[in-house]
Amino acid sequence: MDGSSVLDILTRQRIIPVITIDDAAHASELFAALSAGGINCAEITLRTEAGLPSIATKPFRDFIVGAGTVLTLDQVDRCADAGASFVVSPGFDEDVADRARERGMAVVPGIATATELMAAYRSGITSVKFFPADRLGGLETIRSLSGPFPNARFMPSGGVGLHNAGHYLEFEPVFAVSGSWMAPRHTIAAGDFTMIEKLSADAVALIRSDSA
Repeated sequence: MDGSSVLDILTRQRIIPVITIDDAAHASELFAALSAGGINCAEITLRTEAGLPSIATKPFRDFIVGAGTVLTLDQVDRCADAGASFVVSPGFDEDVADRARERGMAVVPGIATATELMAAYRSGITSVKFFPADRLGGLETIRSLSGPFPNARFMPSGGVGLHNAGHYLEFEPVFAVSGSWMAPRHTIAAGDFTMIEKLSADAVALIRSDSA
């Protein structure tokens, strides 16, 4: 599966859970809970030692696992070796983006300004993470950036939750939203996968009701 196909899947998913996990032994049950709730993708951050082994735990053929907080070329290679389908970064680094694409992964770099978006454009990237969305003006800033960058597609992250995800997704250039509200770190650590399934189902129901 190439990077373009992965981005198409993420666009159809609309919601990308951002997962910080402390014990890779929880990964299989976590993925199963998300999937049971209707979400078939996850961004596993590299903020803990359990990140990479969790990425390597991919129990479902149709479940897309990516890596988040990817900052270096070495991390890109280790994520690819672990089986990640996509990488997400908090900012834009051309070398990181190029290496991810060389390794066959989709890449969604973070941007916060028009200057950073122009840099992404020069690298051939139009699908970006808008981060931290809640600190940068949220949807109104995305609307402003869409004017001079009509081909840009945004994934707001940071301060996104059930209360405003649908609001973001009503704007066509927003291809997905990402956040941790459907799988909080403490809930994963507690092994409460029933709650994660419920939170995921609530998020999916919101998206379906908004698109009806």
